[in-house]
Amino acid sequence: MLLELERLSKAFGSVKVADRIDLAVPEATALGIIGPNGAGKTSLFNLIAGALKPDGGAIRLDGRDITRASTRARARLGVARSYQIPQPFVSLTVFENLLVAATFAGRRREAAINRACGEILAETGLLALADRRAGTLTLLERKRLELARALATAPRLVLLDEIAGGLTEAETQLLIGTVRRIKEAGITIVWIEHVVHALLAVVDRLVVLDFGRKIAEGEPAAVMRSPEVQEIYMGIAA
Repeated sequence: MLLELERLSKAFGSVKVADRIDLAVPEATALGIIGPNGAGKTSLFNLIAGALKPDGGAIRLDGRDITRASTRARARLGVARSYQIPQPFVSLTVFENLLVAATFAGRRREAAINRACGEILAETGLLALADRRAGTLTLLERKRLELARALATAPRLVLLDEIAGGLTEAETQLLIGTVRRIKEAGITIVWIEHVVHALLAVVDRLVVLDFGRKIAEGEPAAVMRSPEVQEIYMGIAA
């Protein structure tokens, strides 16, 4: 397994954002995570990426315990993430944003970074905007830049946080194509998304969270048919 969570727990006072979560994600697969607002989805990403420290449990990457590792150490081991609200360096160009990410992770030799960043810009549809300041981008372009910055770190595992949110249907379909190609390249994906049809077009398995608990996991269509999932996530009476 590339990523393993074992009884991972985190609480803020009486509010549990991760309640003894067990999870295993094989390499080169895509896992989708859904759940209502406040279910603990982004907190789970913060725990995996190192922005939050757990109260209990363990996080392992390819068998290595990274529970107490720093954010940068995790990036160097191949963990990358995007943010629900894009957070580019607005005064830097698109290309410079990728250079910063690649340098931070330190997973490529300096001589290879420029070429790799150019290839990633082409893959994510940003090559023509390479010299544009990030603060001038549209929402779709900023979402693409979030994805491109994550890829610039040469990741083994990418955590995608609602990158389809706010996009038109046509824009979402373009994004789905890009994420599929990332998966086909052998990069493992864990994707949080409210645009469920985007997830179902890509992921191999689906997990549902509610109040920090994992309430369902399995084949995506079967999970979506679950009465408990329909009641909690969709508001449909079981």
